[in-house]
Amino acid sequence: MEDDEMKNFGSKLNRLIAGESLTREEAREMFSQVLSNEQPDAHQGAFLAAITAKGATAEEIAGGWEAIYGLDTFKVSPRVSGHLFENCGTGMDAVDTFNISTAASIVAAAAGVLMAKHGARAITSRCGTVDILEILGVEVESDPQIVKKSIERAGIGIFNGMSPKVHPLGLGRILSKIRFGTILNIAGSLANPAMPTRGVRGVYSRSLVAPLAEAMREIGYLRAMVVHGLASDGLLGMDEISPSGKTFVAEIWDDGRIETFELSPRDFGAEPVAERLLAPREDRTEEAVELLRVLSGMERGPRETAVCMNSAPILYIGGKADDLSEGFLASREILRSGEAIDKLGEWVRAQNSDPLAGAERLEALVERALN
Repeated sequence: MEDDEMKNFGSKLNRLIAGESLTREEAREMFSQVLSNEQPDAHQGAFLAAITAKGATAEEIAGGWEAIYGLDTFKVSPRVSGHLFENCGTGMDAVDTFNISTAASIVAAAAGVLMAKHGARAITSRCGTVDILEILGVEVESDPQIVKKSIERAGIGIFNGMSPKVHPLGLGRILSKIRFGTILNIAGSLANPAMPTRGVRGVYSRSLVAPLAEAMREIGYLRAMVVHGLASDGLLGMDEISPSGKTFVAEIWDDGRIETFELSPRDFGAEPVAERLLAPREDRTEEAVELLRVLSGMERGPRETAVCMNSAPILYIGGKADDLSEGFLASREILRSGEAIDKLGEWVRAQNSDPLAGAERLEALVERALN
């Protein structure tokens, strides 16, 4: 590497450390060098730590997405009738919960919302969306073309954000080497191979709600919500709609407006639940069984409430409910009717090079959940 290139990278790094922000072009260039492994490891780590500690702007998030999507994303275009939707959380939050967003996406798919998910294995949590789906029988190391067919056939699929089949250049390499959350989690999660235009995203900090909404509008999202929830103490935060306390929201409308507001469980017609009741199990297989109890309509308690509150905005934005309270009630009916567990079975068969093996794995876990 030329010394001038290192000095130029270093000078921008010093600006970040001093609290200054980058332009979108500067962020794109620095992320490109990190993804391409053109800078020393020390520079790469320092850049990710500095920009995360400073707090990313909308321009910086968009620049990071531009680099990842342009240089390091295998792109597909599912042939479907309707808008593609994504829901996910950034991780890195202070409240450890079960995988609410995964269950919410299955409920939404059962309602007819086309879900093109883009997730990762656990980095800061006990069990990421890719981890739990792998246990349930979804083939998470799939070629993107299999995911594309799953979206077309089952109305839901997931691209593994840490797989070289999805991001062949550097995203998986970097994520596999760090155990702390960075802006890479945020910009990387936006680099969905199917490029949906609607979504619900949870972030780990209230300060990121508005910037991420602005960044999503910049890169082509037409309708979306960005959310950050608080625990019942009003202090600890979570990267999803909180079933325990207040949630801060930025909503993107199709005319480009971004509105910010707050929600509480009662806005959904729900009673608050203690976040300690939403903690994941230590054993991932046991956690998968607990998730199946929710999806089978057996757990009619705090986990069901959390899932329905987080699927409600997907149904609302996806045109399947007129408001959040209607989305909440519709989600609960989907769980209790068995439609959600049926949709999971359909997904397992669709996103699998060996559908029979995946179905057998899921069937064995469902039997444990029901007994």
